[in-house]
Amino acid sequence: MLGNVADISMDSGSAQINRRDRTRVVNINIELNGRELGDVFKEVDTLPSMQSLPPGVKRAESGDAERMKELFGSFGLAMLTGVMCVYIVLVLLFRDFMQPVTILAALPLSMGGAFVALLLTNSSFSMPSLIGLLVLMGIVTKNSILLVEYAIVARRDHAVSRFDALLDACHKRARPIVMTTIAMGAGMLPIAMGFGSDPSFRAPMATAVIGGLITSTLLSLLVVPVVFTFVDDAFQKMQKIILKYKAQ
Repeated sequence: MLGNVADISMDSGSAQINRRDRTRVVNINIELNGRELGDVFKEVDTLPSMQSLPPGVKRAESGDAERMKELFGSFGLAMLTGVMCVYIVLVLLFRDFMQPVTILAALPLSMGGAFVALLLTNSSFSMPSLIGLLVLMGIVTKNSILLVEYAIVARRDHAVSRFDALLDACHKRARPIVMTTIAMGAGMLPIAMGFGSDPSFRAPMATAVIGGLITSTLLSLLVVPVVFTFVDDAFQKMQKIILKYKAQ
């Protein structure tokens, strides 16, 4: 009989038990009402009930939160792949493994400017912002190539000293770099101001591009020559060590 294997009583319980990865789950769906998903998650984490969860209970991300996490991971991989591809192409063009590092040194300068611009405009760091960072990679790298390539050609073909070559490169290449920045910034400005369709999606992208262009233009003319000097000194020291080792 059933009474021999179970205790029968009247009680309340779940009409349906949902599981995910062999673990019981309870799904809570909310409407953001135009708010950012990251801001809502921060407020949820500050709730007293979330600060002291019972043993065995944890919050798992699903839905839009899970997709956003996967999206950020995919964009991180895409940016890393893009940087590696740019480095490989520069190595093939310059036939050198050291100077492409100088060119890629301008990328952190643009990233910082993009983040500052998003912070000042109170824009969210979302998928459009990541797209803007990918756009910045190509533009900023092009500006650095203009400087480094001119300095290398001046030293190699015209027997100019390193200091004079860098000074001349900054003097003559500053104009096309500034023109590119002004043209790109002017084209992105209406989008950043919210004109056009769906400004909430495209405005963060334009803001990130404009901020990154401004900082990279101002700092590239100062930082890239310095990095070029340090990299060139390191390369010369490595050559001396190799020649000394071969002589022995």
